[in-house]
Amino acid sequence: MRIEMTLAVEAFPIAGRFVISRGAKTEARVVTATLRAGDAVGRGECVPYARYGESVESVNATIESIRGDIEAGAGRAALQRLLPAGAARNAVDCAMWDLEAKLTGRRAWRTAGFERLVPLVTAYTLSVGTPEEMRAAALKAADRPLLKIKLAGEGDEARLAAVREGAPHARLIVDANEAWREETLVAQLDACARFGVSLVEQPLPAGQDEMLARVARPIPVCADESAHETASLAALQGRYDAVNIKLDKTGGLTEALLMAEAAGRMGFEIMAGCMVGTSLAMAPASLIGQMAAFVDLDGPLLLAKDREPGLVYEGSTMAPPPPQLWG
Repeated sequence: MRIEMTLAVEAFPIAGRFVISRGAKTEARVVTATLRAGDAVGRGECVPYARYGESVESVNATIESIRGDIEAGAGRAALQRLLPAGAARNAVDCAMWDLEAKLTGRRAWRTAGFERLVPLVTAYTLSVGTPEEMRAAALKAADRPLLKIKLAGEGDEARLAAVREGAPHARLIVDANEAWREETLVAQLDACARFGVSLVEQPLPAGQDEMLARVARPIPVCADESAHETASLAALQGRYDAVNIKLDKTGGLTEALLMAEAAGRMGFEIMAGCMVGTSLAMAPASLIGQMAAFVDLDGPLLLAKDREPGLVYEGSTMAPPPPQLWG
């Protein structure tokens, strides 16, 4: 079957600024892959991430390097061999899932082995800022059941206290984005326990996280930057209790499903995560959300404007994706 592929770089403004320990941004720049076979159209979106050496230019070039294979009809299995894990493969892989659904009339989640999809409660992310800024943000989001707090290292205990004051009843996830250091790790984990945090994401830099195997972890610790695809899981045992599975890291839904199954067998809890993108990126990730103890698919909630049609969110509850959007 002959396929026609088009690529587009799109920008979606963020509502305000999205700030983590590594910096801030005011828009989400995404690469969208569109595959056409006759009247059927499949789409996939990725968010290139500079932390992993990616840009929209490099992702476009990577996908273009296999245009001939894709347009000649290479499938998802071949794609895993043609491209490494990462954002480029994610856009094409998710577009392939969507195109297959449009061609066959069979929803992608059924092909993936799910009998049905249930609505998901997602975390809502609060950017890192001063304690006063974070308390105000927490107060505005206090009715959401699960908040994810971005932290930055020095001053984090005051930030935690401020958020807990602003949202006394919400469950909390903390995401340090590799900003903590060994000499303060124990004290910071203890502070999180005191403030009732449910999960801590990636406290130490990837590749420098050996200490996690040597200290008591009073609350579960989740690997993010240290966890990319199935092959990365073995090195995480003993250091982490959970893994954050993001399609932009695994290189698409195909590998993400395999990674989630393997993580479960190895005793890890699963977190379904995302970069800041649109509903088109969240839709395939919602399948991983069905397998997850923690869901963080709030990308569209952080945008000033999502693509249409988009996912339906009622507060923090995300409905399954409609077929017009994806899958």
